[in-house]
Amino acid sequence: MRNTSLHRIIILTVTVVCFDVIFTSLSVAHEMPSMNGQILFAPMDSQTTYLIDSSGNVVHSWSSNYFPGEVVRWLGDDTILRTIKVGMSGSGGAGGGVQKMLWDGTVTWEYRYNTNGYLSHHDIFPLPNGNVLMIAWETKTRTEAIEVGRNPDTISGITFMPDHVIEVKPTGPTSGDIVWEWHVWDHLIQDYDSSKENYGVVADHPELIDINYGVIDPFLSDWLHTNSIDYNEQFDQILLSVHNFNEVWVIDHSTTLAEAAGHTGGHSGKGGDLLYRWGNPQAYRAGGASDDKFFGQHDATWIKAGCPGEGDILVFNNGLNRPAGMYSSVDEIVPPVDANGSYYLAPGSAYGPEDFTWSYAANPPTSFYSGLFSGAQRLSDGNTLICNGEAGRFFEVTPDGTTVWEYTNLLPNPAMNNVFKIVYLPPEEPPEGPNVDCSGSLSWSNVRPGQKVNGSFQVQNIGLSHSMLNWTVDPSSLDWGTWSCIPTSGENLTPEDGSITVNVSVIAPNEKNSLFEGFLRVQNKNDPNDFEDIPVHLKTPYINADSFPFLQHLFSQFLQRHPLSGEIWNLCSCIIRATFRTA
Repeated sequence: MRNTSLHRIIILTVTVVCFDVIFTSLSVAHEMPSMNGQILFAPMDSQTTYLIDSSGNVVHSWSSNYFPGEVVRWLGDDTILRTIKVGMSGSGGAGGGVQKMLWDGTVTWEYRYNTNGYLSHHDIFPLPNGNVLMIAWETKTRTEAIEVGRNPDTISGITFMPDHVIEVKPTGPTSGDIVWEWHVWDHLIQDYDSSKENYGVVADHPELIDINYGVIDPFLSDWLHTNSIDYNEQFDQILLSVHNFNEVWVIDHSTTLAEAAGHTGGHSGKGGDLLYRWGNPQAYRAGGASDDKFFGQHDATWIKAGCPGEGDILVFNNGLNRPAGMYSSVDEIVPPVDANGSYYLAPGSAYGPEDFTWSYAANPPTSFYSGLFSGAQRLSDGNTLICNGEAGRFFEVTPDGTTVWEYTNLLPNPAMNNVFKIVYLPPEEPPEGPNVDCSGSLSWSNVRPGQKVNGSFQVQNIGLSHSMLNWTVDPSSLDWGTWSCIPTSGENLTPEDGSITVNVSVIAPNEKNSLFEGFLRVQNKNDPNDFEDIPVHLKTPYINADSFPFLQHLFSQFLQRHPLSGEIWNLCSCIIRATFRTA
C-alpha cells in the first residue's frame, strides 16, 4: 500500500449550496485510537471507488466507466477487484462483470458474465489461487420450474431465476475459464406434486432446498436473492447469505464439477448438498415463525483468523419485517462445526446454535435501521466495524456496544452516499519474507501468423529488507504460440537488488485474423500463494497482404464512378498498404 501521508487528499467541500449547511458537520470522522486503518468502499451511485483514512481523508480513488454491482474487494499490492454493473437488467444487486484495477487505474482484467440467461450479481470473492468466486442468476422458464415441482400458482411471470456460484480462472485481459460451479437447481426437494421431479419429505432432507419455499417478486423472478459470498480456506467451504430465505448456507468447494452437481463426494462426502444452514428453520420444516432469527440479512462472513471469535459467523441482520420492530443488528453465531469441517445436526431438530453468541443493536434499537443492504467486519482488537449502508454511515463499536468511532460518507454527494459494503484495511505491515512484484505488460498487434515478436517486463522483491526471493516464470497457462523467456528464473533476489528485466519472445500462432490473450505467471518458488500475472495480448491482422489486390480492384471500381486525383489515389493506396502490411 502506498504511504498514506504522500497520497492524502482532503475531502472537497460539497459545492451544492443547499447541502453546505446541512451536511458539513457529517463529514467529520470521530476518530479514536482503535480505528487506525483505512476503509475501502464503492458508493452505489458513483463510478469511483475510494480509500479513506480514519479521519475521513481520501487516500486514493479509482475511476471506472461502470457503477459497482455491488462490492469492491482489496487484493493487496495496491490492487482492487471491483464488480461492475454492465446494464440495468435484473433485480437489485445486478452486476454482469468484474474488473481488476491497479493503483494507477489500469484495468488488467475485465470479465463479463451477463449472457445466455446468466447474470452475476451482488458479491465476489478472490480465492488464494487467483481465481474468483461469483454469485449469479440463471434463467429458467415457467415450464422448467413447474417440472421440478414448483407450485404453478406461485409463479406470476414467465421466468424463474435461481442462483448459482461460479469460480473463474483469469486466462487473458478479457477472458476467463469457469473451472468450478455449483447450482441450487441441482439440490432441490418438493412435496407439492408426486408426479414431478424432486418429490420427497422436505423435513427429512435439510441438505436440500425446498423449491416451493419463498415468495417471488412477479416483476423480478428472483427466487433466492443471494447477496454475499465468503470462503473458508481451512475447510475449503463457501458461505452464502440467502436473503429471501432469511438463512445462511455453507457448501463444499472441494468437490469436482460432477460432485458439485450431485449428493456425494468432496471432503464432506455430501457433494453439493448443503452442509449447514441457519437463521430460519421454517425453510426446511424444522421450526415455526417464532424461530426465525434473520430478517433480510446481508454480508455473512467467517470471522478472520487472529480476531476474537475466529471461525464464528458474523451477519448484518437488516431487520426487514422483524416482528419485534424495524431495526437492524449485527449478530454472531458459533456454528456446530468440528475440526474436520463437519456440522452437527441432531436428528429431527434444527441446526444449532439456539441463539446468537453476541449481538449489537442501538439504544433504542429502532434508531439504527438499514433495511436493504449493509455489512460488518470484526477487527483484531475485538471491536466491530459496521456499515449502515443506506445512511452511508460507518462506525466502530466495542464488544459492549459502545461507539468509539464514526464517519458519515459524503461521496459522491450527501444525497447519494449509500454504500453496499465496506472493507477495513489494517495498517500495513511488511510481509514476513520475500514478495513477488511485477510491472509491465506484453501487447502486440498487427502480427503476421508465424512472426516472432519481442517484449519485456520487470520482476522485483518487495518483501522484508535482505529477504531472498527465488522466482520462476510459468507460461503453462498460455496454450498458444512458442514462448521464450530470458531469464526464466532467478535465485536470491533481494529488495536491495532492484528490478530484474525479463526479455520475452513469442512466435505467433499460424491462425490469421485472430486475437490471443492470457497471462504469464511469475511465481515465488517457495510460496505458491505469492505470484504476479503479466497480461498478454497478441493480435494477428484482420486483413493481410493477400487482400490488397482485391481492395485495389474495389477501389478502382469506386474511382470509375467517383474520379479522384492521382495524388489522392496514391495517398489512399499508401494508407491501405501501411495499415495492412504483413512484411
